[in-house]
Amino acid sequence: MMKRLLSNGLVIAGMLGVPAAVTNSELPDAKAEYQNDPRLFTLRNFFRALDSPAQYFAEEFLRASDHHNLDWRLLPSLSIVESGGGRAARNNNLFGWDGGRAIYASFRAGIHDVAEHLENSKLYRDKDLDHVLQTYNPDEKYPGVVKSVMKRISPSE
Repeated sequence: MMKRLLSNGLVIAGMLGVPAAVTNSELPDAKAEYQNDPRLFTLRNFFRALDSPAQYFAEEFLRASDHHNLDWRLLPSLSIVESGGGRAARNNNLFGWDGGRAIYASFRAGIHDVAEHLENSKLYRDKDLDHVLQTYNPDEKYPGVVKSVMKRISPSE
């Protein structure tokens, strides 16, 4: 569900919606590659503090970010801004992708699809973070909102 930023403030519709249910079949398999990564601890704690369904996918956010050469804080931040970290996600669409119309088989599938687009789509490729975010949502305040969440996760990459 794509949020719209208005000139008089941020409107985050659906943030108070019913939490998205996460079933055991959707949970990623634990892999040793990230178990000692301090980013995993940071991201899990961030999502847990918000009681976000995305907490179960912290490792998947890291895997997708690393595989697609993205700042590891970007995808989690987009998920927070767009769906409250999954609390208001429809059709496993954590990111409001395609104006909220995209349908994914799982949160995991959505994470990897959006990461793939952010790395490879001609709309996003070879752009700095501000321009990526302006393309994602053209409201002039959007980059600042997402970058603020990124800094809450961790002050630097």
